[in-house]
Amino acid sequence: MPNSVSNAPQNTPDIAIVGAGIIGVACALQLARQGLRVVLLDQQPPGLGASFGNAGHMATEQVFPIADLSILMRLPAMLMDPMGPLRLDWKYLPRALPWFARLLLNLRPAPFQRSVAGIRALNESSLGAWQRLLASIDRAALFKHQGSLLVFERGESRRAIDALQARMGQQAVALDYWSADAVREAAPQLSEQIKGGLFFPATGHFLDPYQVVGELMAAAQALGTAFIQRRVLGGWLHERGVSLLTDQGPVEARRVLIACGAHSAQLTAALTGKQVPLDTERGYHLMLPHEPQRLPFPVTSLERKFIMTPMSGGLRLAGTVEFAGLERPANMARAWQLHQLSKGLFRQDLNLEDATPWMGFRPSLPDSLPVIDQAADGRVLLAFGHQHLGLTQAAVTAELVGRLAMPTALSASGPLPDLQPYRLDRF
Repeated sequence: MPNSVSNAPQNTPDIAIVGAGIIGVACALQLARQGLRVVLLDQQPPGLGASFGNAGHMATEQVFPIADLSILMRLPAMLMDPMGPLRLDWKYLPRALPWFARLLLNLRPAPFQRSVAGIRALNESSLGAWQRLLASIDRAALFKHQGSLLVFERGESRRAIDALQARMGQQAVALDYWSADAVREAAPQLSEQIKGGLFFPATGHFLDPYQVVGELMAAAQALGTAFIQRRVLGGWLHERGVSLLTDQGPVEARRVLIACGAHSAQLTAALTGKQVPLDTERGYHLMLPHEPQRLPFPVTSLERKFIMTPMSGGLRLAGTVEFAGLERPANMARAWQLHQLSKGLFRQDLNLEDATPWMGFRPSLPDSLPVIDQAADGRVLLAFGHQHLGLTQAAVTAELVGRLAMPTALSASGPLPDLQPYRLDRF
């Protein structure tokens, strides 16, 4: 491509961030606070991608990769059951096979433990990072640090609960076993058939994930961050920085941060030459606007494999995973199925009136770790691939990106995770 910025004006942004989800917006605010001129690009307004519809749960307890070796036994069911909690679209299978092959390689003991250590390091820093970030914009009330609960209904599930408790205890995850009586004392609308559960006190939930993105965006804009609604089609590097090709012409910047979630692979390849094995977990939710008070905190069902999170706009049911790529249309029957899954978990069925379904793309790498790194002599920064932990890890990712962008900048974050597990060159 031609060197179109040989005469770039002095007001060229210090950094262009591609992706205005929770990761990109949190990074924009962090970098603007460090004195950088930031421009944020996305094909839709901030927060309308996966960040809009996530489960709203700060899942610091989820320190294990997205799959284990049992996925091999579940593969036939994944292909056959369109409503299963973990589904692989058979038409997408040929394209998904290389990714699944790498996933299976990462389930060997040594790489699996590296993944656990990498997830745990980010999660252990996530709660404090979010508390700092929300306090800094005077929006701490958007997050409720009230824990979360995993419940089970069948007596035979107690063995699985005990095993999970032991595994999480080995990873220093804070948790308590709750009896059936303790569960109903804390959440009295849950049904009598619940036998007990695991309570995770170091977790919490956001009352409105979309509002969180909006509040962070407003704070970043108050510091001079610009937002341009454009689709980024590609880009190239040059001696002055980077040129991004968009559907409305080029955008120039001295550096770029790729934070566009499941859409990050193509631009990463164009700017770094690295082919990243990025795929997408298609996640669904069902929002029930007339049920804001059913639960005091997020509740997950062990057997039914979905989560229910109380929000200011109602109760959000979420948690299914579908591998079908970025192009196939959403199967909203999967979202409506979440209401069926909720039946029997409460003393009275949830109110379905005015419910709205949603589907979004979670960016997933086969080792369940994100890419947080820099390339091309620091001209390209990368922050993507957080799978279903994007919201959980967004604030600490922003602090890490800030450290990458300006290693000598003063920070109130304190010790941060080592970046080695998240390097681009691991692929």
